[in-house]
Amino acid sequence: MTENATVSPTTHKAALLIDAALPAGLAANTAAVLALSLGRQVESLVGPELKDADGSPHAGITTVPLPVLCADADTLKAIRNRAAQDHPDVLVVDFTDCAQRTRTYDDYAALLEAATDQDITYVGVALHGPRKQVQKLTGSLPLLR
Repeated sequence: MTENATVSPTTHKAALLIDAALPAGLAANTAAVLALSLGRQVESLVGPELKDADGSPHAGITTVPLPVLCADADTLKAIRNRAAQDHPDVLVVDFTDCAQRTRTYDDYAALLEAATDQDITYVGVALHGPRKQVQKLTGSLPLLR
C-alpha cells in the first residue's frame, strides 16, 4: 500500500518496531531508515517548511507521533507477516538482515530476491494505517529504551 493522500492522525497511526537485541547504534540506524522510508511513502507524515519569527526556514518534520517500540526478532517477523497478509490497509516497511549485510542497494536487492521468508530476519518494521489496526498489531509492545 502506498499512500500519497493526506491522512488524519486521529484516524491513522504510525509506529516503528525495532529488534530489542540490536545495539544502540544499529537500533538508531534502523529507526532512521524506517522513518525515512515511511515518510517517502506517506506524504502527509512530513509537514511543510516553516519559518521562525526572524524568517529563517525550518524543514518540515513529522506531523504525527511516531512511537519507537521494541520486540524480539520472532515477534517482529510475526507482526510484519500478519500486517502484510491480514491488514491490506496497513502500509508495511521492513528492514532486514539482508539490508544490514550489504553496502549497495543492488547487493541488497540480489540478496533479498534469493531469500525466502524463512531466511529473512527482520530487524525493524514500520507500520502506518488505520489507528485500530496498527494498535491491534502493536498495542502490547513496550517503548524502545
